[in-house]
Amino acid sequence: MSWVANVMVSADASDWKNVEALSDWLRDEAPRRQQPGVTGVGSLRLITGPDAAWGGGKNPECEIWAGALNHADLDALRRRFAGMPWRERNAVQLLIMDQEEAFFRLWMMRDGELKQYVPLQPSEESDAFYGT
Repeated sequence: MSWVANVMVSADASDWKNVEALSDWLRDEAPRRQQPGVTGVGSLRLITGPDAAWGGGKNPECEIWAGALNHADLDALRRRFAGMPWRERNAVQLLIMDQEEAFFRLWMMRDGELKQYVPLQPSEESDAFYGT
């Protein structure tokens, strides 16, 4: 049985080596949730390259890497992401939608730490999300 987390990283083109290092860590060393001693959850791939098929008739003008990670320890992923030596720290974004969640959570580096921005209080209940 799998437990999939959809993950995207948006970063400045100058940070491609950091994203590549993060992807290598995910593939080879990242811990699995509730599976002590087992490592490797998947990897990230650039999805905005010249062969990317986006709507609108233009090529994307951003750098986004994505992966479907299996059994990823998301706390460990956030710690690793926050500890990376990003060249453009305020430009990197981490988006995570875990199994059985309905939308992505957005994480960004601010004031030297990783902070969640949208939504501030994650809830799958539409009333809680929209404030009604």
